[in-house]
Amino acid sequence: MNQQPLPGASTVLTMGIISIVGTVLCCGPFGIVFAIIGLVKAKSAEKLYLEQPEHYNDFSNVKTGRILSYIGLAIALIYLVFVIIYFGAIIAIIASNGEFNNF
Repeated sequence: MNQQPLPGASTVLTMGIISIVGTVLCCGPFGIVFAIIGLVKAKSAEKLYLEQPEHYNDFSNVKTGRILSYIGLAIALIYLVFVIIYFGAIIAIIASNGEFNNF
């Protein structure tokens, strides 16, 4: 039987990769957007594959892309927490006029 590529499989893989690379190298929390897009596309591609698995190949790309999207989402959330703590500390220092009191 002639199998065709699973629609969206390459998109899922690409979004997973971009979510990790984008978070680590450039954009920080904006990797969350790419991770969510990858996860949504993975869900729709998996649904399509499960309806007729004999017609499609490249399901491994969907699984890999989903895993990469979860990893990218986790890294982006950790990065977001560190950014919030960092700016919170800066605001706390500014609010205390730069004075450090010994307890």
